Amino acid sequence: MKIYTKTGDKGKTSLFGGNRVAKSNERIGAYGTVDELNSFIGLALAEKLNEKTEKILLESQNLLFVIGSELATPENVKNKLTRIIKSADVESLENSIDTIENELKPLQNFILPGGTRSASLLHICRAICRRAERRVVEINSSEDVNPYLLAYLNRFSDLLFVLARFENHSSSEPEIYWKTRG
Repeated sequence: MKIYTKTGDKGKTSLFGGNRVAKSNERIGAYGTVDELNSFIGLALAEKLNEKTEKILLESQNLLFVIGSELATPENVKNKLTRIIKSADVESLENSIDTIENELKPLQNFILPGGTRSASLLHICRAICRRAERRVVEINSSEDVNPYLLAYLNRFSDLLFVLARFENHSSSEPEIYWKTRG
């Protein structure tokens, strides 16, 4: 099978179920941003990471595929999905956040993205995750989106922030505090 189909040459693509839409469709933008996030997580995983971080990110990559498939599926064919994001997925993120935060000093100031290369990549992932969340909120303004999917993206960006801090902590890299003028 060839990788190219030529079916998208005129700016259209198919959603799950066969509906053809413009590549500028908000669903395409949302799951494209989730795909971008997943790719940057792959880049972060190419770095030497703490084992806990690596395990969490690998699990999350699989769930980002679930999110992508949910976003690529219109309401009229949602019943064909074999897996969707559930409350347990959100709770798992919250448990990971709590576990990692217990190993960090409480945050007293705003911090700037940076530190180690791995932490910096995780900050990029966090920013992309926030953009993905905004794209999904756009969809949710015109049709219902699984509320756990929205919660997952919101919580995942929090987790990425905590993991970036954890990577700096694991490498004994000091956090960079935001300095206000004046």
